[in-house]
Amino acid sequence: MPDTERHLTMKIPVVELSECIKCEICVEVCPAVFRMNDAGYIDVADLSSYPEPEVEEAIKNCAADCIHWAEI
Repeated sequence: MPDTERHLTMKIPVVELSECIKCEICVEVCPAVFRMNDAGYIDVADLSSYPEPEVEEAIKNCAADCIHWAEI
C-alpha cells in the first residue's frame, strides 16, 4: 500500500448499540472517547485520532463485548 493510502486509513471505535447493555464501563475507562448521550445510548466522540491504549482497555472490559475497531 502506498504511503498516501496508508495515511487515509484511520481506525475508529464502534459501539454496536443493539448489543450494548449501557453499563458505562467504556465511559469510566475512556471518557475522552465514550459518553452516555441524552437518549441513554453510548456515543463515540468525533476525534481526529483515538487513544488506542485507552480504547483497547474499554474493548477489553466491555461487559457486552460490543465495542470494536473499524477502519475508515
